[in-house]
Amino acid sequence: MGLRPLRLRDVRVWREARLRNANWLRPWEPSNPETPLFRTGLGPYISMAGTLRREARQGLALPWVVTYEGAFAGQLTIGAIVWGSARSAQIGYWVDGALAGRGVIPTAVAMAVDHCFFTTGLHRVEANIRPENHASRRVVEKLGFREEGIRRRHLHIDGAWRDHICYALTIEDAPRGLLVRWRRAREAAAHGGAPHEEV
Repeated sequence: MGLRPLRLRDVRVWREARLRNANWLRPWEPSNPETPLFRTGLGPYISMAGTLRREARQGLALPWVVTYEGAFAGQLTIGAIVWGSARSAQIGYWVDGALAGRGVIPTAVAMAVDHCFFTTGLHRVEANIRPENHASRRVVEKLGFREEGIRRRHLHIDGAWRDHICYALTIEDAPRGLLVRWRRAREAAAHGGAPHEEV
């Protein structure tokens, strides 16, 4: 699997994946309280891609397409980037339901976090996840994100303001890289053992 920058020409395949996965994504996706989340036209998707690309040029976001075997598999965005003394960001992601459970998103998150820490120069990455979203929580828990508490009515999701659990990771938590740690954990699990702790 891989990550690459979001392109405007991804809009059609992105829209098709979102519509195909509407029921899979709806309970977890941020929505605007004034407008519906899933529409059939290309306009909202073109607008969203344009906004993400503009934020990327301003150093406020890193929007990526997740690929699996060369094909579009989902999206991962590092957003709400804050520079200065914070050097922090938030991560959001989704994967096509047909690919869930194959390690695509944990691998993508590990790659993105390593890029944030070792290329972009960020210090902290947060993931805010609804308590009911057990699959997404497992992603960050497997990768070693810390649970830091509840953010009450944090985001508008599926028609209402919803509580989220804040998870976070700093560069000190993965000094040798998150992807290396994730791969070792997967290899150990495949062989029935436990991964060696980092020193």
